Amino acid sequence: MVKAVVGEEARLTSAEDRLSRSAIPAEVGLVIGKLSSVLDRGFVFDLIATPSNDAGEPACSVLETRDDKRKPSKSKSQSSELSSLSIDCDWVAEHARQVSRMLLGGVKVVGIYVWASDSAFKNSTMILCQAIKAVSDAIRHLDPALDEALLIHICYSPRRWNCRTCLLNSSITSSSLRPCDFKLGRVLSSLQRFKCNYSFNFRLPIYSKGESSRQTFTEMLRQELAVHEKELKSANAMIDGYLVHNDEPCNTEGEHEIELLFPFMKDSRADAITAKNVTGILQFGGSIYSYAYLNVKEPVSQAVADIKADITRSLQSRLDIICDEAEQDLDPTDVGDDEEAEILTIPISKSILNSSTKACHLPLPRRVLVPWLAGTHICDYLQPFESLEVVKERCMELMSMEHSSLDTSKISEVETETSLMVAESMWDVITPASSAASCRLEGNVERTSREDGNKGMDNASYASNVPMMVAIFVLLLSVILGFMLYRKD
Repeated sequence: MVKAVVGEEARLTSAEDRLSRSAIPAEVGLVIGKLSSVLDRGFVFDLIATPSNDAGEPACSVLETRDDKRKPSKSKSQSSELSSLSIDCDWVAEHARQVSRMLLGGVKVVGIYVWASDSAFKNSTMILCQAIKAVSDAIRHLDPALDEALLIHICYSPRRWNCRTCLLNSSITSSSLRPCDFKLGRVLSSLQRFKCNYSFNFRLPIYSKGESSRQTFTEMLRQELAVHEKELKSANAMIDGYLVHNDEPCNTEGEHEIELLFPFMKDSRADAITAKNVTGILQFGGSIYSYAYLNVKEPVSQAVADIKADITRSLQSRLDIICDEAEQDLDPTDVGDDEEAEILTIPISKSILNSSTKACHLPLPRRVLVPWLAGTHICDYLQPFESLEVVKERCMELMSMEHSSLDTSKISEVETETSLMVAESMWDVITPASSAASCRLEGNVERTSREDGNKGMDNASYASNVPMMVAIFVLLLSVILGFMLYRKD
């Protein structure tokens, strides 16, 4: 559990000055940083205010509670004592969910902050716990290891900073909040940078309607990612060409390259692909540019863990973006004649799960890097039809970045090739390409594909027997020649 927290002095001082100048009675937002279980310390990089909701209302406001039994002569002091906070927990959680997608390895949403008077804060323990619980639930699938969060109170009457840690158990109450030491210092300048270019290719079986109806498309993808995450954790790593075998801190400066090494493993999903209730295969392939930041005192093994977590989170974020679109029921009349537009606008749940015998190619959003604080970066994901101006708008809205600090020419398009998600017929996957092409012929597609698939298997079996026949022939010829030479002697 975190025992002390260090905040980036430049950023937190700037946030305090902004809040004091605004003269607003209350504000809630997200705490961006890192909690290190190895060092038992937390690091706060920045505070990001939650924007107003769709109705233009602030996410946090002050409620004044009247008590008619009180004497009117003390109404002013009593009203301040009875004030409490009203927080739109769902809106703060949605803000946390979208911001989490934009953070790289080692940088996370680690809690919430609130700007309020001391009395309003003390009278709002329950709603604050609800807000922390809502935020943790919203980002749980992106950070399964999250087990504690921070609650930072910036008090303006009197002016001071207080920090509490909160254990994220099933029920969060006031007893879950525990005070911890908090101080300001230089945090961002001591971060080390690690990068990894990770290529992936795995398959997800699509079951028949009776099976797939029990799970949503999002649930199927998350289940597959959980399997892939376990395989990813078992990989060894090389940093700058050297195998990681200790927990010593990294003493060299500059940007470090991580390469993941996977052991030879049996494909645990091979049996599922040949199951009778599988009607198709959803194949994921492409590459991910992964990035992670490490505190100078943390061991290099933590950098490897952060890179692996960033890979999983990046892939999950892309799939979340697609799944959000998949839940929209689009009108078929909205789809134009353009073939590319058709691929992008047809709902995934219909184009993939309900059409297992037809190939469907869907571009995955690609990651871009955006300059953030003190040489660090955040990321965003671009759809094929989006421009860099969209990234600029999202950074201003979600990350509270100023327009003057955003320059589209400095946004790095690190993934030049768009990753593809391919849904193919099961017979396209397990048979040669020549027979796979016949699966797309019109008519009785399923029957044709099965017949061609069997032919392809027979041809493959014949081709695999040829080397064995040649080997047997050579062996017999050697025995005969040896026998003849022996008789001649």
